Amino acid sequence: MELIIEVITYMIVAILIGICGAWIYLIKSMIETFTLTPYLDKFENTNKTTPKVSIILPARNEEKYLASCLDSLIDQDYQNYEIIVIDDSSEDSTGKIIADYSKENSKIIHVSANTKPEGWMGKNWACMEGYRQATGELLLFTDADTKHSNQVISLSVSHLLSLQLDALSAIPRLLTFDFLTKVSLPMISTFLHTRFSALNVNNPKKKAAYFFGSFFIITKKTYEQVGMHEGVKHEIIEDGALGRKVKETGHKMRIVRGDHLIDAVWARDASTLWHALKRLMIPLYLQSEKIAIGSFLAVLFLLFIPLYMILDIFFIILECSLQN
Repeated sequence: MELIIEVITYMIVAILIGICGAWIYLIKSMIETFTLTPYLDKFENTNKTTPKVSIILPARNEEKYLASCLDSLIDQDYQNYEIIVIDDSSEDSTGKIIADYSKENSKIIHVSANTKPEGWMGKNWACMEGYRQATGELLLFTDADTKHSNQVISLSVSHLLSLQLDALSAIPRLLTFDFLTKVSLPMISTFLHTRFSALNVNNPKKKAAYFFGSFFIITKKTYEQVGMHEGVKHEIIEDGALGRKVKETGHKMRIVRGDHLIDAVWARDASTLWHALKRLMIPLYLQSEKIAIGSFLAVLFLLFIPLYMILDIFFIILECSLQN
């Protein structure tokens, strides 16, 4: 009996060592990503122009966050822009908020989305409806639960044009409000930043490409060349799919850190957390069933097995002590 317990203990310790090694690798990769990823506001500014920017802001049942987002977009140091807010069939007071703001500020254009055609995801259709009203040379897509510092438009325009980019996306600071999302975010971020490192996106030799839906700016010409949101109308993670199209077609894109300038809500509660996880896993499953299942099991293993094993060791030792 003692031999069996000893063998089990050694096995558990070996697995725990392996898990620690995996976490060290993941954390190291994430640290490298964050320390080496360029910042939105740190670049050699050679831009002297101020092209018109069309901000496209889809909103569905966003009465809690929309006003704060609009206030941050109105208070910008950039002058040549418009804010196109699309009410995507909201069932709360979102439409009224947009209407009130559009009456008070001429930069805000209120758009009520038409009925979504078959084959379209809701947000993709709303973005497309916003694009049809856009008159700017540059398109900036953002979300209703995102807040922006008053320099983000001028910085993103200058960064894009100074480096002669076709598209630029900024990593926001992700906000959480309950215990479950606060605990899950660091773990999921570590895993995702390892697989989808911004350094790989910025490397033209790597296939990795995506946008952060909470903030990306793209030239209107590039957006049209890659098929607009119509080209990704069925995609659950439309920002990731659009980013891939931009890179696959040979356009120049970049991801930068904007976590000191932009705030975005990661998940509001357990329900939206589950929805966010589904958005991440379903496209991966459609791309590769084995990769999706393997990734899901790997996350579960890394997050929960260590605790189980520690408790298991504790009870084994406790049982042996009681027997002696």
